[in-house]
Amino acid sequence: MDNTDKILQLKQWISDSDNIVFFGGAGVSTESGLPDFRSENGIFSAISEYGYRPETILSHTFFVQNPEVFFKYYKKSLLYPDAMPNDCHKSLAKLEEMGKLKAVVTQNIDDLHQKAGSKEVLELHGTLYQNYCLKCGKTFSLDYVMQDTGITRCDACGGIVRPDVVLYEEGLPQDVLMKAVDYIRNADVLIVGGTSLNVYPAAGLLEYYKGNQLVLINKSATGYDKKANLLIDDAIGKVFQKLMK
Repeated sequence: MDNTDKILQLKQWISDSDNIVFFGGAGVSTESGLPDFRSENGIFSAISEYGYRPETILSHTFFVQNPEVFFKYYKKSLLYPDAMPNDCHKSLAKLEEMGKLKAVVTQNIDDLHQKAGSKEVLELHGTLYQNYCLKCGKTFSLDYVMQDTGITRCDACGGIVRPDVVLYEEGLPQDVLMKAVDYIRNADVLIVGGTSLNVYPAAGLLEYYKGNQLVLINKSATGYDKKANLLIDDAIGKVFQKLMK
């Protein structure tokens, strides 16, 4: 079965179901101009200009010990406020509006699903678009954070304002995790796209799916390929563009 036939098969599954869940990773947003993390040209592919690997800078320990470097790297390399949703984001929002898609479970922190109009978005790794003061808890928008390149300080108490994202060494938000498990466990169709499925515990959520319509859409192989009922090796935005015609 070639990709054209596979897309037709997926189109039929979507037509027949009103209990679809989407699980996505960085590859969902690369077509919006954002870099991924682990590809040859991804964020983690080289040592940063600060002399540390990005995954070191994006750890809890480094954030506490070197906040100046953390904020410089974060504001220069991770923020893409002008990025716009692509065909995948828009299609998922449309499927939700149609009553077919129950939830988007994402490893991304870029808010593009919300920009496209999706309502039920479970952000396993948090979001760059919410920030909070470590001292008094006051919340701030991304616009406030982007006013300078250094450490962001609270205008109420002077405490450090950090992004509401999950850094290395930090646990995933349990309420979001449990909600994602519930959606995936009860889904008829689970569509997984734009992810290498190498990041745990997020990737482990697929183990909760017990159905027989597991769809993997990715340009490179994953460890779950043999478990997929439908495997489409193509750009996810391109696939959804064809699906929604």
